[in-house]
Amino acid sequence: MLDQISLEIPKGTIYGLVGHSGAGKSTLLRTINGLEGFDEGELWVDGVNLQSLQGDALRVFRKNIGMIFQHFSLMARQNVFENVALPLRCWKYPEAEIQKRVFNLLSLVGLESKSDSYPSALSGGQKQRVAIARALTLEPQILLSDEATSALDPSMTQSILDLLQTINQELGVTVVLVTHEMEVVKKLCHHAAFLEGGKLLRSGNIEELFLQPDPKMRHFLGESEVLPKEGVNIRLYFPKEVAQNPIITQMARQLSLDFSIVWGKLERFGEDVLGSLVINIPEARQEEAERFLESSGVRWEVL
Repeated sequence: MLDQISLEIPKGTIYGLVGHSGAGKSTLLRTINGLEGFDEGELWVDGVNLQSLQGDALRVFRKNIGMIFQHFSLMARQNVFENVALPLRCWKYPEAEIQKRVFNLLSLVGLESKSDSYPSALSGGQKQRVAIARALTLEPQILLSDEATSALDPSMTQSILDLLQTINQELGVTVVLVTHEMEVVKKLCHHAAFLEGGKLLRSGNIEELFLQPDPKMRHFLGESEVLPKEGVNIRLYFPKEVAQNPIITQMARQLSLDFSIVWGKLERFGEDVLGSLVINIPEARQEEAERFLESSGVRWEVL
């Protein structure tokens, strides 16, 4: 059950719906193309109020939204070409258009040599590529992905993530993906919403969510800290603009300040490297350390 979910998915982005099992993320995803209904509220997709659509109008609306699933959902008795062509045949496209569009999509997903193969002869990653090609046949503006990589091994997962990124960048398709894998979110998504028990914990820009999580987010991510009881503990957040600058050593030199590094990490988020660090300084040096940090470009908080 979803409860008071309110979010906006920017057009042309890759947006993650993240949560543990039962959080409501797949249910929320399926409301976007009308596969799940809701009792209260409104859902607008590309300027269309979904509640106003029924019958043929809803069917036509769904042409603009492709969907891929965890277990591929391919037709075992149809070869790769016919699996991809299925939506086009359902909409009675001309055969010449079907041939052209299917082979273009198979080229996009790197399976042009597999058009005559059957799903049983394909690897898991290849099956998912077929499913992605099929989801793109009607040239949708939105692609929904429901745990599309969770059944794949790490190397296959990376190839599918790379493909989704290519689709987003080259075709301008908005990608909304459901996942419980934090690494998928960090590598691929521009924005995300974290769900728990059908409620929205937090949503927004990936950098903001991961660099400066609130207490609920920390609990969700399973982060725990053991901090020194003496002195002052300061958490530093390094946005991409300053993530690789030697700010800590500069502070030590300029202030002649000795401090302890409690813990720290640098992580890759897409093309950017972001970091966070907790330091412990003597209480008597807190004011001057804070003045330095104010001018350094990092974000910080006293714990």
